[in-house]
Amino acid sequence: MGFAAFSPVTYAAEANAAKKAILVVSFGTTFPDTRKATIDSVTEKIRTTFPDYEVRQAFTSRIIIKRVQENEGIKYDTEKQALAKLQADGYKEVIVQPLHMEAGDEYDKVRKVVESYQGTKAFDKIALGRPILYYVGQEEKPDDYMIAIKALQKQFPKIDRNEAVVFMGHGGVHPSNAAYAALQMKIKDAGLNNAFVFTVEGYPSFENLLETLKANKIKKVTLMPLMVVAGDHANNDMAGDESDSFKSQLLAAGYKVDTYLHGLGENAAIQDIYVQHVKDAISGELTQRSADAPSIPVIE
Repeated sequence: MGFAAFSPVTYAAEANAAKKAILVVSFGTTFPDTRKATIDSVTEKIRTTFPDYEVRQAFTSRIIIKRVQENEGIKYDTEKQALAKLQADGYKEVIVQPLHMEAGDEYDKVRKVVESYQGTKAFDKIALGRPILYYVGQEEKPDDYMIAIKALQKQFPKIDRNEAVVFMGHGGVHPSNAAYAALQMKIKDAGLNNAFVFTVEGYPSFENLLETLKANKIKKVTLMPLMVVAGDHANNDMAGDESDSFKSQLLAAGYKVDTYLHGLGENAAIQDIYVQHVKDAISGELTQRSADAPSIPVIE
């Protein structure tokens, strides 16, 4: 009778309550080499840093999931499938860390799924980490932009006064596209006068970049992807040999061009940023408003 309180069922329930997981979510890529060097490298850094957590991966791009499975025989879960499996496997604490640059459409996709679990009994705790560019230093929050700029400087080549490092971001119509213009302003604040940002599908545009290069009397450009992976956009839109690639257009405009075909996920300092964002999500400290912030009024 003395052992009744320690039955196998009770013990299993207590064990399940301690199960913790980190879900690393990215857009994904069909380029195996850069996937291994970037997404997998960041995931491994997180896994090594948090040995008490099960670490899994998910992709948000359904097209990429389909193509990778067809071409490589590897099946990646969507963010929804991965969370459903974690629930089924009995995990009680889940940290979801996106590998996005800014809080755009893909981040919103993940956020909505996480919010659908919050307030339910599926997990005791589920928290969402933030992308690389999020806070700008107000209300005792970190300046994610300046932190990212310091990390980006780790991969800068040595350049002369008439040379520039140019980062190509994705961009789009989502309001988060403003992050790229903010990053350019922060780069200027950091005193980096020969580093510029443009986007494939947003603002600042390539046309804006050309005007900036001309105004600054730049003669040579080193193109770098402002993306976690060096996938299709980096290899084709940025560095491709077709006449409409950004490299080809810069060459046609009279610039000397070098290309840096490495995703940000290869940068150890960028990996460390994602690790810190996981730590912040676990602690939950940055989700709270600062103590001296005025209360938000309730409008009846």
